Amino acid sequence: MQGRTLLSRSASFRPENLGPNALHLIGNLCFALFVIGVLTFTIIAATYQPEDPLLHPSTKLTSFLISTSNATFHADDSTAHTGDDFLTPNFTSDASSVITLSDISLSGDENGKSVATDGDEATESSPHTVCADGPIKCTDAEIFQIMMRAAIEIFSDIHFYRFGKPVQGGDDGMSCDMAWRFRPKNAKRTGFYKDYRRFEIARSVNCTYSVVKIRDYHTGINARKKRKSTKGGEVKHKGAPDSLSEVVVPVVGEAVNDTLPVVESESKFRSGKYLIYTGGGERCKSMNHYLWSFLCALGEAQYLNRTLVMDLSICLNSMYSLSNQDEEGKDFRFYFDFEHLRDSASVLDQHQFWEGWNKWEKKDKLKLYLVEDFKITPMSLGDVNDALIMRKFGTVEPDNYWYRVCEGETESVIQRPWHLIWKSRRLMDIVSGIASRMNWDYDAVHVVRGEKAKNTELWPNLAADTSPSALLSSLREKIDDGRHLYVATNEPDNSFFDPLKDKYTTHFLDDFKDSWDENSEWYLETKKLNSGVPVEFDGYMRVEVDTEVFLRGKKQIETFNDLTHDCKDGINTCRTAS
Repeated sequence: MQGRTLLSRSASFRPENLGPNALHLIGNLCFALFVIGVLTFTIIAATYQPEDPLLHPSTKLTSFLISTSNATFHADDSTAHTGDDFLTPNFTSDASSVITLSDISLSGDENGKSVATDGDEATESSPHTVCADGPIKCTDAEIFQIMMRAAIEIFSDIHFYRFGKPVQGGDDGMSCDMAWRFRPKNAKRTGFYKDYRRFEIARSVNCTYSVVKIRDYHTGINARKKRKSTKGGEVKHKGAPDSLSEVVVPVVGEAVNDTLPVVESESKFRSGKYLIYTGGGERCKSMNHYLWSFLCALGEAQYLNRTLVMDLSICLNSMYSLSNQDEEGKDFRFYFDFEHLRDSASVLDQHQFWEGWNKWEKKDKLKLYLVEDFKITPMSLGDVNDALIMRKFGTVEPDNYWYRVCEGETESVIQRPWHLIWKSRRLMDIVSGIASRMNWDYDAVHVVRGEKAKNTELWPNLAADTSPSALLSSLREKIDDGRHLYVATNEPDNSFFDPLKDKYTTHFLDDFKDSWDENSEWYLETKKLNSGVPVEFDGYMRVEVDTEVFLRGKKQIETFNDLTHDCKDGINTCRTAS
């Protein structure tokens, strides 16, 4: 009875308390499990390195672009991607704007499409030409229409979008120069092309006219659009386009005006806000590294609504130079379209900037805000009112790389403005000229050999798979006999590919050396740009042109996709389809 009495006195075991006590115990157990789970997850998150690159985009992207052995970007022999690579042909594929033979009437009426371009007025003439001896009148409507019809009939592999007003050609009085804007049929690369050619006209005894010859690419120099005179000065800031319809596509063949913007006045300089990057480990790295870092700086400048003060002098990495050594003093404008950058963003050459700064800094009490830690984010600089923000980088790699500014939390805020960087239109003009000399009707094969073919440990089959006999076997089912075949390759001896000549009309980059020799437009324009010093057509320019000509072929045969089962980056590195 006594034990029963003691038991009955325990409140915990009273029937009315069993339910609440059980719930309390279960709650404690659940909370303990939750705490253990949080601790476990925290430890795993802090120590585990995930394989999925999407979980760590900044780290994985940096690892992809830089070498883990020497803290610099992978040396590669390919051309760096620029904004014009990411445009798609759909922007300009308006079939209704293509000019066809049915749009051109020989009656001289004006009922067809408007074919004059670039601000030229329509031709003024009576419906029929008055027969007379002496020089022909190129502006006559009948001559104009005959030239347009001849161009459309002869160049059947391109679409014409506009024709320019014909002008007098040579001194013989029987030739006319005419320009037009066009795109290759089924073009895979976005952009318009501008060509101007000389037409030789014949006049019969009964006063009918015909085109007897159209000369080579860019021969009609009198029809070339004159360079506009532009005043330098402050460039209005333009951000990314709001819609696809606002995307500007490059026009190759127009006169290039890439003069440097200048400081117009003290008041404009004083009212400006500037950003400059100095020092760092960017010099003499690969072009991919240079662009990745430069676009970080440009993106920050746009975010802060400041003018980027840039150094147009580039150090060319030894992988691109003909001397196999790093070469200083290369101009940004040799490789990239500065006119497009200058007209689309607010940039200023550092020489122009420092000249104005040294002249007016003390007088106008201009202040400099120095930042020496890349971890200081652009978001924290938004309230800085000083005239100049200077990011100064040290000497310890890779912490002195400019692109480190755009990592971490900044990555989701600063967008690199790829659309502002295009390839040099002078180089692209060479590309257009080479394609035009093959009438835009050719196939292309990219053959990678060089050091990779010699390294049998990483690429065991590459040398054999790219031998002439193997190439003939691989191309037999892909390219028809007799086709024009452009071979883009790093093989220095073009005679290596002589067996291909039995089946194809082969072409190589060096077959078009006159496009950059001392008599070419490119040579004369770059020499003038370089203060009268001739510019060397270096390895990066060669790769850029070679790649772009390849990409304009009707069929494109790649080494690592079509010719060999070896992986592009070495054995066991092939990407598997997901």
